Amino acid sequence: MTYTRQTFDEVMIQNYNPANFIPVKGKGSRVWDQDGREYIDFTSGIAVNSLGHCPDELVDVLKSQGEKLWHSSNWFTSEPTLALASKLVQHTFAERVMFANSGAEANEAALKLARRYAVDHFGYQKSKIISFKQSFHGRTLFTVSVAGQPKYSDGFGPKPADIVHVPFNDLDAVKAVIDDHTCAVILEPIQGESGIIPAKQEFLQGVRELCNQFNALLIFDEVQTGVGRTGYLYAYQKYGVIPDILTTAKALGNGFPISAMLTTDKISKSFAPGVHGTTFGGNPLACAIGEKVIDIIAQPEFLAKINRTSALFKAELAKLNEKYHLFTEIRGEGLLIGAELIEKFHSKAGDFVSQCAKDGLMILVAGPNVLRFAPALNISEEELKQGFEKLDNALAKFS
Repeated sequence: MTYTRQTFDEVMIQNYNPANFIPVKGKGSRVWDQDGREYIDFTSGIAVNSLGHCPDELVDVLKSQGEKLWHSSNWFTSEPTLALASKLVQHTFAERVMFANSGAEANEAALKLARRYAVDHFGYQKSKIISFKQSFHGRTLFTVSVAGQPKYSDGFGPKPADIVHVPFNDLDAVKAVIDDHTCAVILEPIQGESGIIPAKQEFLQGVRELCNQFNALLIFDEVQTGVGRTGYLYAYQKYGVIPDILTTAKALGNGFPISAMLTTDKISKSFAPGVHGTTFGGNPLACAIGEKVIDIIAQPEFLAKINRTSALFKAELAKLNEKYHLFTEIRGEGLLIGAELIEKFHSKAGDFVSQCAKDGLMILVAGPNVLRFAPALNISEEELKQGFEKLDNALAKFS
């Protein structure tokens, strides 16, 4: 039987609206669809395939572990689970790690841990969570309620209580609402879904100091910014601001579902046996791949190359903007880059994505007004060159 895009409309729940073409094969930063048409991929699966599609090193790990142990449940641990946890502790501030399967699950765990820690140490009255407008933290009821985009949380009945939203990068707004009842502040070092908006250095430092002052935990959602995306293994290392809890997912498994919550030994004690869990978290297959990903991306020379590629990518975007004058700003860190469209094309970012696909290039949006670029961290110069030629062709149709 041949499956087409129409099959999606016939059998799938319509909570997505995928592209008209169906990718069937990928290698590096190249993708081929059902008709054999080739695309350059500047999305890496929304910052997931950071080492590109089907990298040989990870394919070898998957095959090897696939012949040993797939799943053992949380009644047992596994060598790959312990190996990846040890690597994450080695390369970060963390002393303890808990694995889950998605960014939303990791954030759910982080928020539950923050509230449980507050109860254990200060009492039930310390439950307020401060988050930021236009933030995104996942799709569970708790995480969409904490995130600052009502369009994702409205319409599902009563929301979890005691959550406050303030403007991002506004330290005075945080000062106005933080108090002794606050258990946590959660933020993305770079807001992704709202338009690739980096946090200001003084803002993060100020939030850290406020959390210290009011005995609140600082949670960094690094689901999208983590594992090398910003040119650092984790973005907090760029800012020099250490969170109490960090969540990571997306690129950690290069497409194999896995996430992790990282924290300190003291805070982790509030998750005693039975307090929180997950059937598949710490899956040996996922962790074996994750360990190899960390081994590759954590290398200083690999991270340095990301920053060189970032400078080249932004420079090429700037050249196209000089030619077509379609962007008001190009921003971001590492290879998480946003290009904000001029007012004439507000709410039209999706049209640019569609046109790029027609020209053989895969890109993303970050809200209705921003084009998002998140290519593989190891994208080759040849793939970059071809991608920008295709982007040039697409942008010309709007100028």
